[in-house]
Amino acid sequence: MTSQFRIIWTEVAIADVEGIVDYVALHDCLAAAEKLYGKLETAIGSLVTAPLRGRIVPELRAEGLEMYRELVVSKYRVLFRVRGREVVLLGVIDGRRDLAELLLQRAMGDIF
Repeated sequence: MTSQFRIIWTEVAIADVEGIVDYVALHDCLAAAEKLYGKLETAIGSLVTAPLRGRIVPELRAEGLEMYRELVVSKYRVLFRVRGREVVLLGVIDGRRDLAELLLQRAMGDIF
């Protein structure tokens, strides 16, 4: 029997996914948004049984922070941290964005 982890969605991660899906629906089409949501849902769901399959976030590893992991889904990065038997989803960002700049913006806004 495989050990199960509990997925914890932060408000930021929820807002990120909603924003991404809304953007794709508006600028592409509803079918593309639904397909992307399905891919994100499947990838995140896989963390229930295999959370360590995500790689350590390279930019954070370079700073000595090895507790943060990510999955790459299409062009998006799902950022999370494994904490005991929980997988805490920290955010979902466009992989083309500068992660350091985004983290600074979120820290200054006190939402990350």
